[in-house]
Amino acid sequence: MPESPESTESPVAPESPASPVAPESPFAPESPASPVAPAAPASPAAATLVQFAPSLLSADFLNLERDVRLVAAAEPPPEWLHIDVMDGHFVPNLTVGPGLVRALRGITDVRLDVHLMINNPAEQLDWYLDAGADLVTLQVESHAAAIAETGSIGVLTHRERQRGTSHTIGALTASQADELASLLGHIREAGALAGIALNPDTPVEALWPLLRCVDLVLVMSVHPGFGGQALIASCVDKVRQLAAYRLSKSGRPDGDFLIQVDGGIGPENVAAVCAAGADILVAGNAVFGTDDPVCALAGLRAAVSGC
Repeated sequence: MPESPESTESPVAPESPASPVAPESPFAPESPASPVAPAAPASPAAATLVQFAPSLLSADFLNLERDVRLVAAAEPPPEWLHIDVMDGHFVPNLTVGPGLVRALRGITDVRLDVHLMINNPAEQLDWYLDAGADLVTLQVESHAAAIAETGSIGVLTHRERQRGTSHTIGALTASQADELASLLGHIREAGALAGIALNPDTPVEALWPLLRCVDLVLVMSVHPGFGGQALIASCVDKVRQLAAYRLSKSGRPDGDFLIQVDGGIGPENVAAVCAAGADILVAGNAVFGTDDPVCALAGLRAAVSGC
């Protein structure tokens, strides 16, 4: 286990829950820092192509350095490495911590995409920023008050745990939105990109108060917790909603934030997800669950070459 750093105060003290923020009138995004361009584009046009983030959750943990070096040496290499941080509370699985992020930073130049699926992001956020994360994504449902409103997920059977499970919210209160906005601003101030994620049953409208604060929106297309699940088709509609909103506000398809999709991504659906408006595709089993991860990554790129 990594040594716990000094305690970090939450940037904003939680207030008494206020009435939910009305979703009908989303904030017009201000001009956030432009998302970082792909690290090593294959051609001058590569910056407009779909980016890939192989998920280390599906890699061989006994040979993790081997797997990371293998995909990093691909031509072109992946734009990101996706790291799922799970605490065993927010989701029913326990994965990795800042020590692994720091170790990865020491062996690869591929940008590190850290997704925090944890109950207490305010307390742990600096651990991952200090470890070298290039992108940190928080869950919109992770605010303690929001979790309390949803109730406990209860005791799960082994089969239920293998499917994953997820909290959901309908809307953020004003105080919840303010606290998350403060955390997202802290990520940017630290020099990293800030992302916000939503679970499959949380409506896109819950994100409206935060879109001016982020560089990326992550649409979870499975219930988080475990790899190997099938993509939930209705989540692709969320990608279309976000892409339409982005276009309406910025006048550009690439807009002011990137759209990432994680869960069940494979050669059979990457083209449809790309066509819906996704910019970054997280792929775990579709890459590391194959005999040749480099070839599998190339196959996914080929499948979206027309997007």
